[in-house]
Amino acid sequence: MIHTILGAGGAVANALTRELSNSNETIRLVSRKPIQSTSKNTSWQKADLLNYAELLEASKGSDVIYLTAGLVYDKDIWKTQWPVIMQNFINLGKETGARLIFFDNVYMYGLVDGPMTEDTRYNPCSAKGKVRAQIANMLMDEAKAGNIRASIARGADFYGTENLNSFFDMMVLDNLAKKKGIQWLGNPQNIHSFSYIPDMGKAMFLLGQHPESDNQIWHMPTAPAITGKQFVEIAAGAYNAKPKYFAINKFFLWAYGLFNKNVMSTVEMYYQYNHDYIFDSSKFEKTFNFKPTSYADGIKAMAEGVYAPK
Repeated sequence: MIHTILGAGGAVANALTRELSNSNETIRLVSRKPIQSTSKNTSWQKADLLNYAELLEASKGSDVIYLTAGLVYDKDIWKTQWPVIMQNFINLGKETGARLIFFDNVYMYGLVDGPMTEDTRYNPCSAKGKVRAQIANMLMDEAKAGNIRASIARGADFYGTENLNSFFDMMVLDNLAKKKGIQWLGNPQNIHSFSYIPDMGKAMFLLGQHPESDNQIWHMPTAPAITGKQFVEIAAGAYNAKPKYFAINKFFLWAYGLFNKNVMSTVEMYYQYNHDYIFDSSKFEKTFNFKPTSYADGIKAMAEGVYAPK
């Protein structure tokens, strides 16, 4: 089988690549920037996600095509580029016959009172959430019509990245590794779910191996939500540090955003951090008999690896 990863080089793509490589699968990594690999079964091809001709050339012969891309965190770029990328993805499925698996987030659900499940209705309360709802509907409408075989894999907020592309990694783990003060985004008394990147790679791999999972939405395996205070205590314990932290409220985030456009882009998503954020992945866990990595084990692994004390 040939597995093609569009938007290769990101945290989820890298985790998926490791799982595919460990199983000796043939992998094509597709991105604008070169990616080096020591695996004989892995190749790289340059393509822009906005350029369908380049994507088609890179995807010919594929059995499974994964879309794991992350765009610049700007709502205007999302509004302009995501629909084009998704239409290209859909067209690839139609033209190549490959199965499609899209790695998505939870922005389209908006503020949810209770657990988020695969059946939670879309009710976005942010500009980026509206874009996510639009492109998710684009994909699944084509699948329901029988035009393509496609599924959506959704993860909660990340931790366990290698590039600080996670507020938990950046503001908690990396700060502890550098012996700096811990920061927490939002209300530390609320409970929150975080998806562990290595688990995301394993789960995406399983979807790719099981055609019967097609034409569905799947929440990727994620440990039960705990409070921000508990996260800080677990992380501090892994570094033998005191669990002291500074909680960042919405006004502070907005004020800092006046001087940093990327930070300002997170302000509209603050509702996720000031309310309970409960991600239910029981459907995937039961179907694939998968036990998510506990926060204690995941944080310990990061503290001993990528975010080891500096």
